[in-house]
Amino acid sequence: MAYNDKYRLSSHAVIINEENEVLLLKATYGTKGWGLPGGALEPGETIHDALFRECFEELGVKAEVKYLSGVYYHSVYESQAFIFRAELKSSNIVLSEEHSEYKYTKITELSDIQKQRVNECINFNGVVQSDKF
Repeated sequence: MAYNDKYRLSSHAVIINEENEVLLLKATYGTKGWGLPGGALEPGETIHDALFRECFEELGVKAEVKYLSGVYYHSVYESQAFIFRAELKSSNIVLSEEHSEYKYTKITELSDIQKQRVNECINFNGVVQSDKF
């Protein structure tokens, strides 16, 4: 690895409702897929700063971090994704232009990669997990 090499970093929130379903957002850009709230770090941000900013920008609601549960390498984007367990301080979600819909989904309905990340997050045992996809 060279000194000037650049890698992408992102922070994402696992937010669960009373029915043990996970919050997903539908993007209005790229593949327009469903994903966890969160996104890329901006210069000068910590992983926590990015999570707070992204949740507020995307959901219009402040988030509270409970813990960091995992760091996962995503080969398609050459990125490291930090996964946090978080809770919303309000249920009044107002989406940004980056997302067209939100929903709470059963964990069993997630893709295999998302299911692994979410399950490792909600079953957190105090050891931060790491994997690559």
